[in-house]
Amino acid sequence: MVARFFVPDLTPEAGALVSLPAEVAHHALRVLRLRAGAPVVVFDGRGGEWRGVLEPVGRDAARVRLETFEPVSRELPFSVTLGQALLPAERMDWAIQKAVELGAARIVPLVTARTQTGGALERGARKQMHWQRVAVAAVQQCARTVVPEVARPCHWREWIEDVRTNHPEAHRWLLAPQGVPLSRLPPPSRPVIVLVGPEGGWSAEELSEAERIGVECIGLGPRILRSETAAAAALAMMQALWGER
Repeated sequence: MVARFFVPDLTPEAGALVSLPAEVAHHALRVLRLRAGAPVVVFDGRGGEWRGVLEPVGRDAARVRLETFEPVSRELPFSVTLGQALLPAERMDWAIQKAVELGAARIVPLVTARTQTGGALERGARKQMHWQRVAVAAVQQCARTVVPEVARPCHWREWIEDVRTNHPEAHRWLLAPQGVPLSRLPPPSRPVIVLVGPEGGWSAEELSEAERIGVECIGLGPRILRSETAAAAALAMMQALWGER
């Protein structure tokens, strides 16, 4: 496989020399051990990708000579925003990584009634930066050309009210064991927002509030899935049902 690197603000011109960020250059030279002339792909997350060749500059720096631009898209045919209840550190990283690999366009970490926050709200900016790096790494691995946004963590009620007010056109789905099976739904004709609850599940009050504002409960089958598994399963099912055309 040709190595892929995320480089913000690329100069979109064949023949241009693009310097790799320091940590990217380190990964290319020290981890992957790429040599001069190695074929690479670079992208800036705004769509499409450039093929080029690596040119080391000394021991710890490198640049890429851009050759050809490919306007490829590997996105789902409909936009999916994942509202994911906060999980313990490594499990939250895993949930974000898999959501990116499976096509989520945006991920919003949520504090719900039964969420164990672990100080995530107080360290919101720092956590967001970490999660965004997880998303970038996942994009590099899975060959997407658009980097999904990972938002700062926020309270469920605050976010769902914003969704109700500002995104009335979206399909709004909440994963719950007794929900309508996802496999029975027609292909989405509008953007999709999927809400995934915490380890302890949704509270009765949250379910009632979701129903009041028009959020539809959907299910993934008879088994009770862990939160991070449910998010990945829902995205995988949507991709299998409606995404690969």
